[in-house]
Amino acid sequence: MEAIILAGGFGTRLRPFTFTRAKSLLPILNEPMISHLIRTLPKKVDTVILAVNYRREQIEEYFNKHDFGKTIIVNEEPEPLGTGGAVKYADQYITGPFFTLNADIICSLNLAEMLRFHEKKKATATISLWPIENVSEFGVVDIKKDGNITKFVEKPKAEDAPSDLINAGAYLLEPQVLNYIEPGKLVSMEKQIFPQIINNTGRFFGYKFQGHWIDVGRISSYISVHALLLEKQKKTFATGEQCTIQGTLKSSCAGNMVRIGKNTTVESSILFDQVTVGDNVSLDHCVIGEHCEIGDGSVLRNVAIGDNEIIEKHTKLDNAVVWNQPIPQGYPNKQIGNVIGE
Repeated sequence: MEAIILAGGFGTRLRPFTFTRAKSLLPILNEPMISHLIRTLPKKVDTVILAVNYRREQIEEYFNKHDFGKTIIVNEEPEPLGTGGAVKYADQYITGPFFTLNADIICSLNLAEMLRFHEKKKATATISLWPIENVSEFGVVDIKKDGNITKFVEKPKAEDAPSDLINAGAYLLEPQVLNYIEPGKLVSMEKQIFPQIINNTGRFFGYKFQGHWIDVGRISSYISVHALLLEKQKKTFATGEQCTIQGTLKSSCAGNMVRIGKNTTVESSILFDQVTVGDNVSLDHCVIGEHCEIGDGSVLRNVAIGDNEIIEKHTKLDNAVVWNQPIPQGYPNKQIGNVIGE
């Protein structure tokens, strides 16, 4: 059985960190985001097709060095194709029912249970569903008691909403779904393909789950997912190898070879590999890229610092992004493709 993982986006909302790396390789608790997802795949899934575009070489290099016990196919798109286009571009590898998953969602969804639900319902398509409070900001589903979805309602008023359930970004599809998608086009599975399947088959189901669900699409949610996973592991912080920690870490994660000086407090922050933080520093809700140096006495709050930057002593920054290097050629100034929930 195959799983397509959509990992082709630029991750523009996570810049400056995606200026230098593929979004799916951003570390979460010192392990690439995409590896967390692959470990949730059922044993029945023996082939993983990675739909990639930006920074393909980095992704290939990672999977050449790490074995997940599954065949990994890096399927480079000639250009960003959206959720539907990326699925169609992988059709040569599909042999039966297949998962389609977004690489940037960390959640408690049990994919093996979702597969059993799909088979029991004899569904053409099954999507994961997540309950939310503010339905007016999302597209919600109109769903029957048996899980059959009859339509999507975009950003309804609370009193008009047919449910409180939104598309949570994990799909289980039968091969005939590929026939709905025109090849070589930027296609939204959510907006263009799913409504056709609902109308034509009546076999479009939703699988509800509980627990946690985070779309790691912004700096704020990137910090939040660390806090959530640390709490679930009953840890106050996490560190990589060869670290020297003389200060205090609270709800934070430090990568490999990180040095934190005396009387320094790091709270709700993520430090990538080989970061050096001086003495008497305060970091609060910050993300610090690889090989950065933070000078003594600095106070940073809600700050994102890209790789290889140096922050001078006694710097004070609040709600800032630090990037003093060229932006990679071809990197877009806005998001391309499809956004879950839109």
